Amino acid sequence: MDYTNNSAALDERQLEDILAEIGRQIMEDGLPVGGGLGGWGCTTVRVEVCPDRVQRVLDAGACRIGACAAEPASLTNMAGFIDHTILKPDTTAAEVDRICDEALRHRFASVCVNGSWVKRCAEILGGAPTKVCCVVGFPLGAVAPEVKAYEARRAIEDGACEIDMVINVGALKSGDDAFVRRDIAGVADTCHRLGAELKVILETCLLNEDEKVRACELSKEAGADFVKTSTGFSTGGATAADVALMRRTVGPTMGVKASGGVRDEEGARQMIEAGATRLGASASVAIVRGDAASGDGY
Repeated sequence: MDYTNNSAALDERQLEDILAEIGRQIMEDGLPVGGGLGGWGCTTVRVEVCPDRVQRVLDAGACRIGACAAEPASLTNMAGFIDHTILKPDTTAAEVDRICDEALRHRFASVCVNGSWVKRCAEILGGAPTKVCCVVGFPLGAVAPEVKAYEARRAIEDGACEIDMVINVGALKSGDDAFVRRDIAGVADTCHRLGAELKVILETCLLNEDEKVRACELSKEAGADFVKTSTGFSTGGATAADVALMRRTVGPTMGVKASGGVRDEEGARQMIEAGATRLGASASVAIVRGDAASGDGY
């Protein structure tokens, strides 16, 4: 679209469309027939060899570059399943720095933090395979949909590539499926337009089985990438039975994240065997080392 002769200021949606198109064209112009990054003069497909070329895409607004994959998660690479998490209200900058350092050393899938820490984590982890994940509407999920969408947008602009939003539990239990679907869809649209993924926290300990199924179905319909068991701040956490139910409901391709009370290697393996593709844990280092740990409940 040509906006050069339009005297009116561009609205946010138009600006996002322009940035997305710029990023797409940069990627297409840089990729030769047959793939790879040769169009940018790199001698290998690994991003680390040519970060100056990749910076052009990041500057255009990209949240992630997919040319350099981390080691795929497997039961022999437990770290690849884990979102290394610190969500306590009294979290300090030193603790955030520590979990980022641990995430880099162990190659965790992400660090999961509250919004005020996203920019700091993104600066520390910049260029690493470990992503930054941010919680939204946390831990109650009871704020207005527009607030969740804005919170997600701000986190992504600060460097988050994954958003974990809390479902509106009261609306779900009231039978207002249209509201729940709209609440999730607003955040999903924000995430996907800006290149991030969305996980929807169901808070399974507060739901009966039918409500868990409905929550999964609504999350899938609304475009979420994952469903997630728990905040870790309510009356209970993840169970293998809930993970298995969620997996059966969403099918084989959507992500399922188990969080809340995953404190050791045995518990982590049980969740993965039940169908989890991601784990949220504060005891991440103990899990990958095979140590016993109490964790802080998340």
